[in-house]
Amino acid sequence: MSTFHLVDHPLIQHKLTLMRDKNTSSKDFRELLDEIAMLMGYEITRDLPLEDVEVETPICRATLKRISGKKLAIVPILRAGLGMVDGLLRLVPVARIGHIGMYRDPDTHEPHDYYFKMPPDIKNRQVILVDPMLATGGSACDAITRIKQTGCTHITMMCLVAAPEGVKKLQEMHPDVDIYAAALDERLNEHAYIVPGLGDAGDRIYGTK
Repeated sequence: MSTFHLVDHPLIQHKLTLMRDKNTSSKDFRELLDEIAMLMGYEITRDLPLEDVEVETPICRATLKRISGKKLAIVPILRAGLGMVDGLLRLVPVARIGHIGMYRDPDTHEPHDYYFKMPPDIKNRQVILVDPMLATGGSACDAITRIKQTGCTHITMMCLVAAPEGVKKLQEMHPDVDIYAAALDERLNEHAYIVPGLGDAGDRIYGTK
């Protein structure tokens, strides 16, 4: 079974509360999302493998640590996931970016994909799939399935706010994918929105509602 990681650093919780406020502007919402993504990035990259390297400092030669192993790829689920990419890129500027375009049917709440573009060596990379909301889990599960079809075997899910229903579904369908979230909220409402949540992340990022 995959592990659910709650990243509850005080700075993250403070910024998330500001994002939840319905009066927060799109500009501030985008900036806060970017900041939280970067802060969460420290946790999600905590277990990256290290190797010993020889470095000559201004004082002497020394054996020090450097990241080794698989290279990273950041894959946002469009469109809201784009708001989390730049924060992670500031930590890992050499990461490649893939894109998955999905939308949710307003009646059935089922996800439908319309775009899929990955780096050519995606199967050799460690993928961080990003989306601010993990609600029903449908989009995340479908996105992970598509990525796995490329041969990729190391995928981590990173979201801002998760619902128990979405976490349960993702863990059942993809028990090998760990989940990182800044909050685990109460439930989904009858419209499949997270409660208390923060509304439609895409609309709030881009001011389209």
